[in-house]
Amino acid sequence: MTVAALTDLPLWPPTNLDRDPLIPLDAGERRRFTGPVTRVRLPTDATAWLVTRHTDVKQMLRHPGFSADLSRPGFPLLRRIPPGAFGDRRGGFLQMDGAEHARLRRMLTAEFMIRNVRRIEPLIRQTVDRALDDLRAAGPPADLVAHVALPVPSMVICHLLGVPYADHDFFQQRSRTLIDRDAPPERVQRHVRELRDYLHRLVEAKVTAGEPTDDLLSRLARDRVDTGELAVDELVGMAVLLLIAGHETTANMIGLSTLLLLRHPARYAALRDDPGHADGLVDELLRYLTIVRAGLPRLATEDVEIGGRLIRAGEGAIAVLSLANRDRTAFDRPDEFDPYRAAQQHVAFGFGVHQCIGQPLARAELRIALVELARRFPRLRPATAGRPPTRDSSVVYGLDALPVVW
Repeated sequence: MTVAALTDLPLWPPTNLDRDPLIPLDAGERRRFTGPVTRVRLPTDATAWLVTRHTDVKQMLRHPGFSADLSRPGFPLLRRIPPGAFGDRRGGFLQMDGAEHARLRRMLTAEFMIRNVRRIEPLIRQTVDRALDDLRAAGPPADLVAHVALPVPSMVICHLLGVPYADHDFFQQRSRTLIDRDAPPERVQRHVRELRDYLHRLVEAKVTAGEPTDDLLSRLARDRVDTGELAVDELVGMAVLLLIAGHETTANMIGLSTLLLLRHPARYAALRDDPGHADGLVDELLRYLTIVRAGLPRLATEDVEIGGRLIRAGEGAIAVLSLANRDRTAFDRPDEFDPYRAAQQHVAFGFGVHQCIGQPLARAELRIALVELARRFPRLRPATAGRPPTRDSSVVYGLDALPVVW
């Protein structure tokens, strides 16, 4: 494709930073990007097909002819990454396909089943209570992101994995580098190496422990590494993935959800007065906010027709979850926030074999955090009327801060 033809294509993801933080695209961007499968230009100057309709996104994400392996030539990367920037990728099953992906994912399935998450709900509730105590002690005003949204999922995932929470500043800084599309490649390489080295030492200690503790990494070390089913480096890769995904996603959902609810005081009050409806509210929040806004990139490994468009083998495609969740053919009045909507068919957690394995945990953390926040801080409101700072270059969209008063 010529340079002139390339520049005629719309740039994805868009770079408008002035839109409302609660909407994925403004009206002009919606007209430009939504609808049939369309060609876009990426920040790397490569091109890809943008898939935005709900039915098309689900078809693409469940089709075996699309690969999630970002090391494949032609994979539609959203940032320039030199070869080997992510170092040893063993165990990172999110970017794997087929039998190898299934083998590693299967080792974790039981850990994140709904019944196991229900078993740890008392721990989640205690963690939320401590965070809300810290919020009250810090203000008003106080930053809800720093005192609640970030520490709650971080503490929970550290407890589940067996990672010392005292090290949370270390791994939060490095995980944010890894999901920041604007991070310099040399910093990405350094932070990947430091995070893997840290978790490798932790995993080695659990493998050699005489009396393993009751946490996920210790159980995998005992049940999978000791039996030869899993290599230490694979367990390290799984730990990296779970640690990053386990706190970044839910932290951003708690912050954005709070901002949205505070804009709808009656909905916020209803959460306090009718907590039994919180599960349905959580699904609508996930649909409406959809924090993976830039989409899920894939590479076609065979010719596949999606939405009437033939995507050829070797071409990139991006499934835009946030726009699929605003598709009028799937949801009535999709741009309205309706906590009583039946929104369970949303694709905020992805779809198909790579659908988020930790979604029962994320739902529980979000539900408990919001219900307890509404119960203990019934008069909560933003401290300022301005637009809060947002994480626009992050793979996982969210707020950098949310100052609140009560």
